[in-house]
Amino acid sequence: MSTPAASATVAPSSGLTARLRGLGPIPRAVIGAIVLAIIVGVVLSLVDSATRGADTTGTPSSSLSTASSGLAAYADLLRRYNYDVNDLRGPIKLNQLSRGDTVVLLDAEHEPTRAEIGALRTFVVTGGRLIAGGGETSAWLRQLSGGAPKWSRTGTKVAFPVGDPRELQGITSVQAAGEGSWSDWGDSDAALRNRGIALMNAVSFGSGHIVYLADASPLQNRLLAKADNAALGVDIAGGSGRPVRFAEGAHGYGNATGLSAVPDRWRISLVGGTLAALLTMLAAGRRLGPPEDDARPLPPPRRAYVDAMGVSLARTRQPAAALAPLQHAVRDRLASRAGLDADATDADLRAAAVRFGWPAEDIEALSRPLGDERTILAAGRALARTSREGGDR
Repeated sequence: MSTPAASATVAPSSGLTARLRGLGPIPRAVIGAIVLAIIVGVVLSLVDSATRGADTTGTPSSSLSTASSGLAAYADLLRRYNYDVNDLRGPIKLNQLSRGDTVVLLDAEHEPTRAEIGALRTFVVTGGRLIAGGGETSAWLRQLSGGAPKWSRTGTKVAFPVGDPRELQGITSVQAAGEGSWSDWGDSDAALRNRGIALMNAVSFGSGHIVYLADASPLQNRLLAKADNAALGVDIAGGSGRPVRFAEGAHGYGNATGLSAVPDRWRISLVGGTLAALLTMLAAGRRLGPPEDDARPLPPPRRAYVDAMGVSLARTRQPAAALAPLQHAVRDRLASRAGLDADATDADLRAAAVRFGWPAEDIEALSRPLGDERTILAAGRALARTSREGGDR
């Protein structure tokens, strides 16, 4: 048994469903199209915000990634120390950089092209600063500078400053994930190492400077707050206020943002999905047909049926002939109950009715023509009487 509160809760939903079912196919199709448009709009908004905002999918060493391996926290740290932080999307071009910039390119998912490597080389030679490295970076670093160190999978969990490099002032130790080191230092000098395992090397290159970081984990979100990692990140970025550019093209971020950044195959899939949803709505609407009634339709009340029959009989203008079947039914039932033959005489039927205690008017209806209201009512009572008294067998 439902409580009033439950009834009150269900009633609005039921009323809304009833109103929707009561609409025709065209209004329902319009409402469905509006709902579909809203859903598509929400999806496009999510795609737009995803291509403009932070990445939570775990792109390693991306300043747009808030995952444990991202550099979003490092970028925020530099902003806090008044660095001008921006991301470089798409190919690296020399006209995007100035000699007072610092470029961060770690764990490149897509190795820089020859044109990009040439732009970076010119940028550093003319006074720029480059922080590069991460896993499997030896090939493109050696194209940048023939004296670049060689990367190794052997790593260390902690490293200490070596000598007295300018960018490591006040740093006592750096914690890492042990994901790589420099096995062959080339022309660079080790700046952070532990028992011969070099975590970070540095070298002056032309008028600029290159910081080779074999394992980017000290700057990533997961370890930035450990040991002196945050101080390391600030020191190797250069002086306060220096523009820092994170090369995000190497992590798959193009120049386009928002909806223009959606790949063509996604757009085709989105359009195809929308058309499929519209066709599904159309097919379902045609298959299901008109709205379903809230309740099972019931036949009209007996009184309405009787009234309709009365009107039909009255239109004949021959009440006696129209009501003859009623009179015959009363006679047959009475004869059956009294044990008389089907062709019993009026006298026999009257005698049986008297024996059963019928009123005089009902007895008169057995043989008298049914032409007035009084005799018609008497015949109806007689028929009902034979039914109650078991005349039907």
